[in-house]
Amino acid sequence: MMQDRRIAVVVPCYNEATQIRRVLDTMPAEVDRVYVIDDASQDDTVRIVREYLSKDPRVHLIVHEQNQGVGGSIATGYKQAVAEGMDVAVVMAGDGQMDPADFLAIVAPVLDGGYDYAKGNRLFSGEAWEMIPRVRYLGNAMLSLLTKIASGYWHIADSQSGYTAIGQRALEAIDWDQMYKRYGQPNDLLVRLNVAEMRVTDVPIRPVYGIGEKSGIRPLRMIPRLSWLIIRLFFYRMLHKYVIQDFHPLLFFYVLGILLFPPGFLFGFYLVVFRIFIGTIAETSALFAVFLTIMGLQFLLFAMLFDLENNRHLK
Repeated sequence: MMQDRRIAVVVPCYNEATQIRRVLDTMPAEVDRVYVIDDASQDDTVRIVREYLSKDPRVHLIVHEQNQGVGGSIATGYKQAVAEGMDVAVVMAGDGQMDPADFLAIVAPVLDGGYDYAKGNRLFSGEAWEMIPRVRYLGNAMLSLLTKIASGYWHIADSQSGYTAIGQRALEAIDWDQMYKRYGQPNDLLVRLNVAEMRVTDVPIRPVYGIGEKSGIRPLRMIPRLSWLIIRLFFYRMLHKYVIQDFHPLLFFYVLGILLFPPGFLFGFYLVVFRIFIGTIAETSALFAVFLTIMGLQFLLFAMLFDLENNRHLK
């Protein structure tokens, strides 16, 4: 407990028998409740956690009969936190990649900073480029850029970081049964928080790798899938925030930008290829491609600027 407020930690686990002891042994003393969510593990994770039920009364084990994904496990923990009236819920995964030394920094903005959600940002650190595998670092950077556009939180980076703290107001505002259940959960949640008008902040944390964890993420497979999810989330936010809740003219800019920029860019690319490999092109065709591309890009940039200004109060 901190400042007379109850803090829960959600520990999503799937086959974390080699790491879960370390996570539970280093659980911060300020934590009032530890919800270990086993996502139908096939190793000794459940047995190891059950040993802690008598050692540490804070530990509460919930076992999924069927695998739901990390997002489904987090949703289960959040719903339990709401049911028990917790003030803050922190996610610390069972693979040990979330440093307990950063716990207080993650919790502080929600406890006394006026924020509804705080998330770790590993990219603040100069160590990130050296410690995070290159493919994952570059993939994370690309997904973070797409998530800025989709979520409206333009000040947030490292969108895939799972080290987070969420306050009671946000816990009760989100429909956890509707949240994306797999690795796109952080992206989905940021969009839902924005629609619900929740304040979000980044907290610098130290990246932790090479401690025996086994990642189930395959970047080359996950990045295309998550990119498509983020595109869908973008349109979800546009519909709910700028049509259903309150109309905003930035929609016109986004629509015109989406209608003009892609065909202009593709037509221009075609003309360049045609000019290099086949022959001359008409000046009017080139001008038309340039017109579509420039106008479409301007509409998109103005739409992003309006969106940034409209969400500045959530920073």
